[in-house]
Amino acid sequence: MRFHPLRLRRWLALLCLALLAAAAAAQKPPAAAVATAHPLATTAARDILQAGGNAFDAAVAASAALAVVEPYSSGIGGGGFWLLHRAEDGLQIMIDGREVAPRAATPDMYLAADDGIRQRASRDGALAAAIPGAPAAWAHIAERYGRLSLAQSLAPAIRLAREGFAVDEFYQRMVRLRLEALRRDPQAAAIFLADNEVPPVGWKLRQPDLARTLERLAAEGAAGFYRGELAKRLVAAVRAANGIWSEQDLADYTVQERPPVTGHYRGIRIVSAPPPSAGGIGLIQMLNMLSGYDLERLPPAQRVHVIVEAMRRAYRDRAAYLGDPDFVDMPLAMLLDPFYARGLAQSIRPDRATPSRLLAPALPDQPGGSHTTHLSILDAEGNRVAATLTINHLFGAAVVAGDTGVLLNNEMDDFAAALDEPNFYGLVGTAPNLIAPGKRPLSSMTPTFLETENRIGVLGTPGGSRIVTMVLLATLAFEQGLPPTDWVGRGRFHHQYLPDEIQLEPDALDPQVRKELTAMGHELRVLERRYGDMQAILWDRAAGQVLAASDPRGIGAAEVFAVTSVPVVASEWD
Repeated sequence: MRFHPLRLRRWLALLCLALLAAAAAAQKPPAAAVATAHPLATTAARDILQAGGNAFDAAVAASAALAVVEPYSSGIGGGGFWLLHRAEDGLQIMIDGREVAPRAATPDMYLAADDGIRQRASRDGALAAAIPGAPAAWAHIAERYGRLSLAQSLAPAIRLAREGFAVDEFYQRMVRLRLEALRRDPQAAAIFLADNEVPPVGWKLRQPDLARTLERLAAEGAAGFYRGELAKRLVAAVRAANGIWSEQDLADYTVQERPPVTGHYRGIRIVSAPPPSAGGIGLIQMLNMLSGYDLERLPPAQRVHVIVEAMRRAYRDRAAYLGDPDFVDMPLAMLLDPFYARGLAQSIRPDRATPSRLLAPALPDQPGGSHTTHLSILDAEGNRVAATLTINHLFGAAVVAGDTGVLLNNEMDDFAAALDEPNFYGLVGTAPNLIAPGKRPLSSMTPTFLETENRIGVLGTPGGSRIVTMVLLATLAFEQGLPPTDWVGRGRFHHQYLPDEIQLEPDALDPQVRKELTAMGHELRVLERRYGDMQAILWDRAAGQVLAASDPRGIGAAEVFAVTSVPVVASEWD
């Protein structure tokens, strides 16, 4: 049997990486690290690690704490993806806690009489809410992978919800952006506003109803949320607000464990989120296309040009092929194959932008919520978690389900409400992501591990359709040997096939590079503000060092610390 030389080299590289990974498996980090989008969530995860929990316990604690302190980004009424690495046996798995469409959902549920889209119905109000996955995911991770009880890991969030915390200017800014929607729901206004207005800095946000719901979850596990008395109250409140949930919807919800997608780029093994996230597929496709270029030797403008052209082609494929794997047959082996990427790269002209309309036709799909959150955790045993969580847009549907304290997501807007019709981001939908009962909407969330012989990266970010390209740029920085502060802090640019433009942060590219890109035929759109909120950890085995960084665009916190304590008993957290 004869092997193609390129394919043989690829398999030899894979074998070498596997052997190196096995040799390094017994090595432990010199410290633990946590990076999340809010200091209180970082503290919650650190405290759980110091109490004897592992990275998976800490991820539950941080996720639940973020659900309390970042109601604009995630919540118990939302969902997410938790990418796990278990050090003792090398297991890598993604916990899919993505929201699902209710049984009564239909493909045309947001269509107007004139065949347009009732856009507010898919974004504001209970009809926009899919069935939450976060509570089930927390319980699943705690039971299957954690060392502490679910009650112990939820204790910091319960305390934050009951006692409250002082809001800051960032919270004020988020509220202003959704003020009118929050005012339309009496429960939401009573919780998140001060006398129906934006709260002053220092105002304490207390959520006693949410604390009681979290306590029920802590005591009864997932069944305490998805069945029984709380489930009845949730459904009653959603239906009273013109939603379509049923008790059977909640009872039927299941967490899915999915193998991550993997790829290789210049000695780095990429481990990332599989569908129903489009993130891992897109990330690996882009890196496969770029593997034929020596990016660091290219002039700055041509380097950006080549990266943008890889982005363009990966986003075209995203729209054409990807959706919920339980509903859509996808050619994943083809999309991940380096030879397929090489064919795509051959269409990249070195001196000229490819107009998107000249590529094989496809329409870009729903990009995922822009107001999402992320956490990265590494414990002292080498377990690690990268998790990206969401309720979709700011404050989700801006509706709280009665007296449960559960802020509803508006994840139904992540589906394609109709073919060719624009969504929240001005993009249009395609068939693989049309609404169907029990279906998970396509997402851009891209929690990722980057692995070499001597370095491990744990990272991810919110940012809607721009998530994948942010992780791409961070991966390129990792390949250069740069520290996490550079991954999270560097200027960002983005292309998503349609609209056919490079979107860039105000400080991302210097004027000469912009001028040269324009001369190549690229249209540039400079955004008003910087975007993303990346959280990243680097374990440098060769240097015996752990580094962590939180995006300077946000208010998060990253900590590296020694873990010296022993496990506590459950009563200490009550």
